[in-house]
Amino acid sequence: MQRKRINTGKVGLVFRNGDYKRVLTEGTWWISPFEELVQYNMTRPFHSAISLNILLRDEKLAEMLEVVEVQDHEIALQYEDGKFQTVLTVGKYAFWKGVINYTFTKADLNKVEITEKVEKSVLERREVLPYIRVYVVESYERGVLYIDGKFEKILANGTYIFWKNSTPVKVDKVDLRQLQLELVGQDILTKDKAALRVNFVAQYKVVDIEKAMIVNKDFEKQLYTITQLALREFIGTFTLDELLENKESVGGFVMKSLASKAKALGVEVMDCGVRDIILPGEVKEIMNQVLVAQKQAQANVIMRREETASTRSLLNTAQLMESNEMLFKLKEMEYVEKIADKIGEITVSGNGQVLDQLKSIFAPTK
Repeated sequence: MQRKRINTGKVGLVFRNGDYKRVLTEGTWWISPFEELVQYNMTRPFHSAISLNILLRDEKLAEMLEVVEVQDHEIALQYEDGKFQTVLTVGKYAFWKGVINYTFTKADLNKVEITEKVEKSVLERREVLPYIRVYVVESYERGVLYIDGKFEKILANGTYIFWKNSTPVKVDKVDLRQLQLELVGQDILTKDKAALRVNFVAQYKVVDIEKAMIVNKDFEKQLYTITQLALREFIGTFTLDELLENKESVGGFVMKSLASKAKALGVEVMDCGVRDIILPGEVKEIMNQVLVAQKQAQANVIMRREETASTRSLLNTAQLMESNEMLFKLKEMEYVEKIADKIGEITVSGNGQVLDQLKSIFAPTK
């Protein structure tokens, strides 16, 4: 006989010719030379070389083990003393009782929603990630949840986790902020057949998520199209000159035209207007020529007005000087002073008559 010692925290299984015989717990035991003792650490999961079903026939051994069986459509989250350890997939598992407190949470992967009590921190663990689907809806968004192609519900902002299985799950997101729609380079004919290129902008906001995302397909494309048609309708009723004069009224007409149509799409148009009207090269050149001619005509009118005013002033001055000899002499002295400013030196030659002549110029005659 052989004397064997089984220490605390260990269990021994006795085999003879490969067949299981009995289980031995802590203590000292005598073993036949024809028997083999295999010891197991109770702090570790139990793994045996023979079928677990055969071992569990021993009621004493079965009482010492906690058995977890995971079906094809399940996973089991394993906890040791309340702390998550790993994920158990399909199979039968055994764990020793008495040393470590094992707990398990089974999850049915046939479901989409996670109804099991599983902490978010556990779902974010690397071991669990292959079995879940994660969707994040930002604070300025709403999500539209489809399960198996059917609309399920509207999701508020937050993080949503679903079990991963063969059932398709889709989350479409819609932005609830004020958005801008741009119509760039729209080639449009006016009433007088002038070809224009128009850049138009509109600000809008989604107000009905179900209409925008479920009732209508590609609501943004539809909004673009109805805005484009309203813009063409309005511009087509004006000549080029009328359009340029009424450019600010385009936005108001388009907004009024879009009100009911946009509501059917689940959106509200907040504001819109023409950003640019681009004329063809030849039309732009003609417009520039017209503008230059108009400005030249205005300049000519102003010049004529000034000339008339100047002539009228001269006439009034002449009439005053004609009736007032002293005013005439003052005007003469003014011009003599201007001439003297241009002369650096005056040389006078002659007799006393020169003084008399100067006196007659500068002294008024009574």
